[in-house]
Amino acid sequence: MNKHKLLKDIFGHSDFRKGQEQAVDCLLSGGDLLAVMPTGAGKSVCYQLPALMMKGITLVISPLISLMQDQAAALTQNGVSAAFLNSSLSSEEYMLTLQMARNGVYKLLYVAPERLDSESFVNFASHTEISMITVDEAHCISQWGQDFRPSYLRIADFIAALPKRPVISAFTATATDKVRNDIKEKLGLHNPMEIVTGFDRPNLFFEVIKADTRVKPIVLKELLTRFSDRSGIIYCNTRKQTEQVYGFCKEQGVETSIYHAGISDNLRKSNQEDFIYDRTRVMVATNAFGMGIDKSNVGFVIHYSMPKSPEAYYQEAGRAGRDGTAADCVLLYCGADLNTALYFIDNMEGEGLTAEELAEVKKQDRKRLDAMVEYCNTTDCLREFLLNYFGEKCESCSGCSNCNGDFRIEDITDPSQRIISCVYRLSERGKRFGTNMVVDILKGSRVQKVINGGFDKLSTFGIMASYDKKRISELIDILVKQEYLRRSDDEYRILYITQKGDKAIRERQKITAKFLVRKETASRLFRGSVTLKNPVAV
Repeated sequence: MNKHKLLKDIFGHSDFRKGQEQAVDCLLSGGDLLAVMPTGAGKSVCYQLPALMMKGITLVISPLISLMQDQAAALTQNGVSAAFLNSSLSSEEYMLTLQMARNGVYKLLYVAPERLDSESFVNFASHTEISMITVDEAHCISQWGQDFRPSYLRIADFIAALPKRPVISAFTATATDKVRNDIKEKLGLHNPMEIVTGFDRPNLFFEVIKADTRVKPIVLKELLTRFSDRSGIIYCNTRKQTEQVYGFCKEQGVETSIYHAGISDNLRKSNQEDFIYDRTRVMVATNAFGMGIDKSNVGFVIHYSMPKSPEAYYQEAGRAGRDGTAADCVLLYCGADLNTALYFIDNMEGEGLTAEELAEVKKQDRKRLDAMVEYCNTTDCLREFLLNYFGEKCESCSGCSNCNGDFRIEDITDPSQRIISCVYRLSERGKRFGTNMVVDILKGSRVQKVINGGFDKLSTFGIMASYDKKRISELIDILVKQEYLRRSDDEYRILYITQKGDKAIRERQKITAKFLVRKETASRLFRGSVTLKNPVAV
């Protein structure tokens, strides 16, 4: 079989995309591979094509049921024998699929990592010629990566127990250097070829709009009007929010589908197909939607709330513009988003993890969340921020709201001195707190926790009474970003004064900050009044 003929006949492409042919040749030569390729770069072709040219069966380990089903169905439709094994199958269907795989019916078999412990599956793998094992969403094996899954740690043991070690390939859309090294180590890759095709997507325009809970629906209405001729995805952080935003979009007369884990499998499938085949224009969904979805004409992705990490954001935003045409990625941010994200982290169960491992995972999740908050608040280039996060340089950018925006420089010395002084006065008493308590003290709030602690007696109590709470929180975030303050990595997010902050307050150094002044096209989002029948809550 010829790889170029297969590429054309099976996958419908005349030429390989960047990195694909290099990956295919590596696997066909028997080498291990780690490929980091952004959403839309065509990762699946890199392992599906060589799988067709190898003698035995290829096992594709994936954590996503919908992804398995979609890819197996797409391959079958194109004349390739493929199947999947996951919890959606009955025991009879599972055993029948396993028997057919044992008889050599399939070239690719998608399997959930939890199945690797099954006695029937281990027996099948021990008596079957496995040419390659592909680990999709490989970042899930790393405690340093987003979406860490303990079940992925079983993969190396499964491979080691096989009579003959097959070729191993690992794929992910987003991974820092630390995560890439962890993947190679934990999977036991043998001197793998490492392909990183680059994270930059020049056709995507990145924008952050700060909007509190009451303003978000107004902004969303304007965005839906702005993008009225395009297909798009609106991501929400919770099922409840997804339902509310879905209802709001329908109220605006937008043809909309909904997708989250709380609706039936049949309805999810139907809604997904309606969106993919352009029967509806907009999909409102949680992050359960999008992995492996083959829809190239997504013209915008709106995040109604802040995602939990830059990895998650870039992967989800990257579902826009897969056809190479210009597309918009807009993130609506308010302080409540941070509280929601912290709640999910603090209440993570961590099945299969020890208490120490769970604590470490939560610590890393908080660090990623801090980076996401920094992205939402930065006045620097948004594209540069994302690329730098993944260890890549940004050559140039005209495609983000910050680079296209106007800024004013504001002297924030006086409020900064007050904030740092408050943290210092608390530390004198041997007390340390996070943002909320510091804001309450500075604002002069007579809430129970302030009174009970005797913090109403501090000299800094009420010295920022004229400031809005949101403004004080924003200034604290700026001081953290500029390293006058730092936050602890634990769940309490305690504020500490840095050496730089201590010097600034003692020497009364001038502190300034840049604030974005939105252009006319953006600022008009916030003018006038909009009457909503059912206001959307965060």
